[in-house]
Amino acid sequence: MVSADRIIKKCLSVNNVVIDRYELDEDETGATVLKVFLHPLKSHSDRCPICGKRCQVYDRSCVYRKWRALDTCGTKVELYSFTTRVCCKEHGIKTASVPWAYPNSRFTKDFDITATFLAMNINKKVASEYLRCDWHTIMRCISRVRNILEPDIKTRYNGLVSIGIDETSYRKGHKYVTTVINHDTNTIVWCAPGHNAEVLSQFFEDLTEEQRMNIKSVSGDGAKWIDTCIEKYIPHAKRCIDAFHVVTWGMDALDTLRKDIWREQRADYKAKDRQLNRKRGKPKKSDTESKKLNEAKAKATEIKTSAYALGKAPENLTSNQAARLEMIANTNPKLFRGYKLKEQLRLALKFSDLKEAKDELKSFFWKATHSRIQVLKELAYKIRRHEEHILNTIETQLSNARVEAINNKIKLFIRKAYGFRNIQNMLDMIMLGCSNILIPLPNRGGKGLKVA
Repeated sequence: MVSADRIIKKCLSVNNVVIDRYELDEDETGATVLKVFLHPLKSHSDRCPICGKRCQVYDRSCVYRKWRALDTCGTKVELYSFTTRVCCKEHGIKTASVPWAYPNSRFTKDFDITATFLAMNINKKVASEYLRCDWHTIMRCISRVRNILEPDIKTRYNGLVSIGIDETSYRKGHKYVTTVINHDTNTIVWCAPGHNAEVLSQFFEDLTEEQRMNIKSVSGDGAKWIDTCIEKYIPHAKRCIDAFHVVTWGMDALDTLRKDIWREQRADYKAKDRQLNRKRGKPKKSDTESKKLNEAKAKATEIKTSAYALGKAPENLTSNQAARLEMIANTNPKLFRGYKLKEQLRLALKFSDLKEAKDELKSFFWKATHSRIQVLKELAYKIRRHEEHILNTIETQLSNARVEAINNKIKLFIRKAYGFRNIQNMLDMIMLGCSNILIPLPNRGGKGLKVA
């Protein structure tokens, strides 16, 4: 027959302890509380919380210290034990560690781990209510668990070959966090608040010379501060600009052209409307001036509502969008010329042969600079400035898609937490959630679960 002490130990997942006594009580809210009084075995007592060595006792407390454990069958559980302070030769006077809790924690190990897993997968209000504790307390649990599961975060720097660099907003007011991603493992390597060369330099300065030399390619957008750091720390690496960002430049230029043409046509329509000085009521069928005015208005409206049609590839257009694009080709050759140049740029990035891609970019540059459209000329010179980086992307076939996916995951963490006051709590959650670290939930046979 199993003793009650053994059942309590198994339910609480505490080992190397002696159960002194236990009792049922009620807290201030009227909830039932199981209070377990215990102490560590002699072989696991009086140990330094940092190095784990047995040390000389400095003093002993005569007041019970309390630790929260996970609820058992809906019953709140609290552990009580006397504590000692030890004098470690290396770390000085410290509160001795206990087998059931991490250092400096008032919760059991299982509680810290479960709180971390819940906070990473559900919103903070539900996690707080389920665990009956404050959200800020849960964030401290996350920081502790991350430090325990990965004591040295610099181990992520080993074996870096292809990395991606990007920034993502975490709060209104242009508050950004810079992230560095390992393309080979699809995990985050480093993150810090801010987005400039000074911030990114901290990452490269953390790397050893050997680790820097091992990096062969870097993907990112066209930010100058990324180029500055690459030229300073890893000039041998191939700088790649993601094809998505290059096509976005083309779409932005085309949209600027569309808006300019729409403003011109709207101004033309308003000028004609003022000149005509129409009276109230429906115009007569014989009124050709009103008909021309309505046609001018419809033409301006067609340009205004053509953003989606111009942004899509021809093979993805719906029947209505294809008809709208055909109308633009027949009535507005300037805008259609911009659309064809955008498509030429998009298709150039799909070439796998470097020479063909280079020839296509050269053709795009000539057509754009001779188009007599200022916004397309500016785009052409921007592409020319980054041509080497674009060709590197085509050669290595390196995409920034993983970086963007992790950025979306970071934003999801922030939404579930309803924002962060403490930036370090956010960084701990990002580093834990965007990694391959498995969270070892209690009574799972040692198997860990990855954050969803």
